[in-house]
Amino acid sequence: MTENKGRVVSVNGNLVSVQFEGNVSMNEICFVKVEGTKLKSEVIRIRGDIAQIQVYEMTGGIKCGDEVEFTGEMLSAMLGPGLLGQVYDGLQNPLHILAEKAGWFLERGIYADGLDVEKKWEFTPTAKVGDTLRAGESFGTVPEGFFTHKIFVPFTFLGSYTLKSIAEKGEYTVTETIAVVTDDRGREYPLSMSFRWPVKRAVKCYSERLAPVETMETKVRLIDSFFPVAKGGTYCTPGPFGAGKTVLQHTTSKYADVDIVIIAACGERAGEVVETLTEFPELTDPKTGRSLMERTIIICNTSSMPVASREASVYTSVTLAEYYRQMGLHVLLLADSTSRWAQALREMSGRLEEIPGEEAFPAYLESYIAAFYERAGYVRLPDGSTGSVTIGGTVSPAGGNFEEPVTQATLKVVGAFHGLSRERSDARKYPAIDPLISWSKYKTVTDPKKAAYCKNILLFGDEIGSMMKVVGEEGTSIFDYTVYLKAEMLDAVYLQQNSFDLIEANCTKERQRYVTDKLITILGSEYALDSKDDARSFFNRMRAKIIDWNYAEFQSDAFKKIEQEIDAIYKEGQGKLTGEAELLLKGGE
Repeated sequence: MTENKGRVVSVNGNLVSVQFEGNVSMNEICFVKVEGTKLKSEVIRIRGDIAQIQVYEMTGGIKCGDEVEFTGEMLSAMLGPGLLGQVYDGLQNPLHILAEKAGWFLERGIYADGLDVEKKWEFTPTAKVGDTLRAGESFGTVPEGFFTHKIFVPFTFLGSYTLKSIAEKGEYTVTETIAVVTDDRGREYPLSMSFRWPVKRAVKCYSERLAPVETMETKVRLIDSFFPVAKGGTYCTPGPFGAGKTVLQHTTSKYADVDIVIIAACGERAGEVVETLTEFPELTDPKTGRSLMERTIIICNTSSMPVASREASVYTSVTLAEYYRQMGLHVLLLADSTSRWAQALREMSGRLEEIPGEEAFPAYLESYIAAFYERAGYVRLPDGSTGSVTIGGTVSPAGGNFEEPVTQATLKVVGAFHGLSRERSDARKYPAIDPLISWSKYKTVTDPKKAAYCKNILLFGDEIGSMMKVVGEEGTSIFDYTVYLKAEMLDAVYLQQNSFDLIEANCTKERQRYVTDKLITILGSEYALDSKDDARSFFNRMRAKIIDWNYAEFQSDAFKKIEQEIDAIYKEGQGKLTGEAELLLKGGE
């Protein structure tokens, strides 16, 4: 804490103006003294000797003349072993610790360390005296759950340092000195297992930033086969209320091919946050058979909390993700919902009396959203290993309007767009990702030509369905009606997926490729069907049998038996492959 102090001169909601003496920096943390407590705040604008600060708590009771203490530090996250399994607020206060101090209703002005400073961890040194170290390089390890937690030289260190001493293998707390390094001038710096890092600065202690080309398997067929996400990539999931964003996040968290999952509930309704907090500990991790929370971190800020803390929660979560990426792990960050974060920016911008942009959002909205998503990435680390942070943000546009500013600003920077549809969710088609408007720039787990072939059938089927609403089934040719039935079957058996069945929800890439080939055979064939009734009956039987197939374990006896029944139905329809489908199955153009 510095000796720099100031006095409150005006209060506007959670925006407080402070007159100060001395030096104050942008984004510096300060505390407003009110009614015997200190309220944490951040400097967001400086005009002469007036600093405007956003308060992370309710500002009731603050009055002109109240004292403000400036710390000289930025808003920082405490990094070290013990983060996994925690539930934090946006300022990295463990909520269970706050509950112990304040009871069921949290009081303002209560803060706690982000890590347990009393718990001892089994430290094993990996560097020796005389080694040269740089920021982001490890000098020891600690076991944390299923992972080996690396102990780093703090990211804030500049240049190279020589290791002067290091503790022997044993148990230490996160604040005890376990090593001492010296710089080129001989100055000594003690190191512990924890350190702080400003959350609004990206961690760049890697050797090389790589293109995100490796697909992150989510086990959701619609995503992996048609609109994939890459490790180190970005994607957004906009959709109206009730379209299934939360269930899709749970499914992705459970089955995605990543090591760590971080949930940033940045402004969601309290009911949905409570659902996340109660359901996540109950979810079984298919990789380990234990609780999914053991490799999950939740940053929790509801829409009823102060707007400034919503913004902080976004940056705190991505900082924790970058920290674990530095260990060579693959991290998935799910931000829900970035719309509420943008609304917090709009509210603060209005109080700062800035010139508004579209729909009163600040003019710099696109820059802020882009800066957040750009902290994702696939990187090569100094030790030669690789790690990634994949960011998936949900957007809650009013009325499902994808033309509003937050959705449009997000679409400009992400690599995949999974647009949830009200029509599909109302029809109970889950996941409700609309295949006709969604897109992805990343590589699918299946052959892209086969995926494109299936998309074309969906597109033609939708066009024929729209036409049938006008002219009716009677005015449609048997050929067009068959294409329509093929599209409906593809939607029912492949795009829709039961996330509550362990086998159906966990659809591996090998299974997706196998089933896709079977579907190409069925969809790419012509049949001896004399009437629309025959066509309807044939594809209804095929659809029912393939849905049963989806619930059978891959390559099990039941799986093979149902496949034989599917082939028998195909033969009854006298299916004959067309040239295009035959070339696709043979790997041709």
